[in-house]
Amino acid sequence: MTKKARKWLRFRVAVLMVLFLVLFVGLLSRALHLQIISGDDLKGLADRQHTRNLVVRQERKMILDRNGQKLAATIRVDSIYADPSKISDTENTAARLAGILEADRNKIRTLLSRRSSFVWIARRVSPDQKQRVQDLAIEGIYTIPEPQRFYPHRELACHIIGFAGLDSQGLEGLELQYDGALKSVPRRFLWSRDAKGTSIYRENGADTMMVNEDGGADLVLTIDSKIQNLVERELQEAVHQTDSASGMVIVMDVRTGEILAMANAPSYNLNTFGNYTADVRRNRAVTDTFEPGSIFKPFVIAAALEEGVLSEKDSIYCENGTYVIGGRTIHEAQLKKFGYLSAGEIVKFSSNIGTVKISEKLGKDTLHRYLASFGFGTRTGVDLPGEVGGIMRGSQEWRAVDFATISFGQGISVTGIQLAAAMSAIANNGVLMKPYIVKAMVDGDGTIVREFHPTPVRQVVSPLTARRMTAMMTDVVESDDGTGRAARVRSVAVAGKTGTSQKFDFSLRQYSSKQVITSFIGFFPAEEPRMMVLVVLDEPQKNRWGGVAAAPVFREISESILTRFNRDIDLKRLSALQVEREMSIVPASAVPVFNERVNSFNQPAHEQFFPDFTGLSLREVLQAGQDLGIDIRVTGSGWAVNQKEQMPSHSKGRPLCHVFFSDSIR
Repeated sequence: MTKKARKWLRFRVAVLMVLFLVLFVGLLSRALHLQIISGDDLKGLADRQHTRNLVVRQERKMILDRNGQKLAATIRVDSIYADPSKISDTENTAARLAGILEADRNKIRTLLSRRSSFVWIARRVSPDQKQRVQDLAIEGIYTIPEPQRFYPHRELACHIIGFAGLDSQGLEGLELQYDGALKSVPRRFLWSRDAKGTSIYRENGADTMMVNEDGGADLVLTIDSKIQNLVERELQEAVHQTDSASGMVIVMDVRTGEILAMANAPSYNLNTFGNYTADVRRNRAVTDTFEPGSIFKPFVIAAALEEGVLSEKDSIYCENGTYVIGGRTIHEAQLKKFGYLSAGEIVKFSSNIGTVKISEKLGKDTLHRYLASFGFGTRTGVDLPGEVGGIMRGSQEWRAVDFATISFGQGISVTGIQLAAAMSAIANNGVLMKPYIVKAMVDGDGTIVREFHPTPVRQVVSPLTARRMTAMMTDVVESDDGTGRAARVRSVAVAGKTGTSQKFDFSLRQYSSKQVITSFIGFFPAEEPRMMVLVVLDEPQKNRWGGVAAAPVFREISESILTRFNRDIDLKRLSALQVEREMSIVPASAVPVFNERVNSFNQPAHEQFFPDFTGLSLREVLQAGQDLGIDIRVTGSGWAVNQKEQMPSHSKGRPLCHVFFSDSIR
């Protein structure tokens, strides 16, 4: 090789080395840029191309009654979604899916034609539909689990519990009021595409392990589901029998303000809430106002007793049924005519004119002050959504006739919960308690994270005045000539008051003679009050007086409540036991042994009378049978209403008791 050729070779090698060095530096710079400077952006782009992220709301926590009965829970159901970018034959796919899902094929085809990587096809399908869709094995069609709110008792306490919507958002009732507490952290689902473009579904476990610090607690209510059940049934029966437009019942513990039951009629199935109108779904006990009529009189009388302007010995002339005030004539109900009546007789016979004259002794400002102290005109603060405060104008706006009619419950609007709380104050030695319906919040470990306690609001009247008023109201029920005698309850004395108020007809601009609200409010035992029950029927077409229509409903509910509590004294509440509801003979030996025993009966069954099972649940009857050595035969479901006993035919045999159950306690 010549010298010139060698020089040329070295030059080319040098050029190649320079080019290689430049290329190497360029590649290194590009790699550094991709890996370090633009790495996060490119990774995000890759994730968006190959991974999809779906946030599904987590299961809502449970709502339980005071005894642990589930009123609202969450179940898992499956939904169908699609990745339209993977669907090659939208027409055929839509047709096959529509047949399984019983849906509109055109609507599904439209969804599958979207320029999107995710669309919902059907939410919360049946297990059979899910399996049939999976069996199609269509690329781009997938299933995913979702939570669904479930109400095992359907109508029970529907106006209290409310409901949650499709995306687990509380919409009404406690589901709305405590939406934040009932929510858990949403679950995040990921699905990726492999090298062939196939979708691989997975759940992001890291996110599902997160703790929701803002909620995620079960609600334990003050409601007793058995009392709630019997209240609802009695109310529905009363509305039907009287042909009323609607009705409500509230049961409250006068000492604590705990609401044991709150029912409205008509009711609705929480699992199909969308089938009902807002008018049916609203909780009238807290959202609706009405003129209370004569059940308002005890608050006026109590104020007069407290102020010392009235005593039991006073005799008041009731004008023989006609009293003119401010150009208006006040009449007695049913056009009755009374002469002189004592304060107690005014309450017992429900005299309008007598009450008007008592209010005149008080004066407008003093009466207004006491009514406001009882809670009228303001919200009670009960933990339910939609509560209104009623309407009570200032005393300076009362004309003479307004002042008169307000004393017997016209010209003032109240809510059911206001009346319940105010009457409970008289029963509770004059102390007004704040009504409440949530007893505690409990986390997944059973630890109480928040507890609600009885809250005294104010001392409205003295204990002495409360007892004097109670005595007068007891006479309303227990006297043979009292307007509330139909509310008498076996074995305990009841204090109560009847009410019938005319509704204002806005088209005629006068009070209607046909449209009325009939009511009864009372508490028991009168000597040591514990339970308050309010019954209101709206526009009854039959038995339109409170003492005839509402008082018997009070009696039936109160007697059932007493049965319930007497049974709880005799038999402790036991652990849950699943039993068959059809007729069967259940040997005592087949029932699991519980730690908690029945203490009330400790003698062999053949040496004593059979116990009275009336009012007990299936599991309580079976538990009692086990502890007493009695074989139990059951018929029906719900609570025990009747029984037939059979002693063994030989000394080694076991006694048999056939217990009949019904869904309501009578």
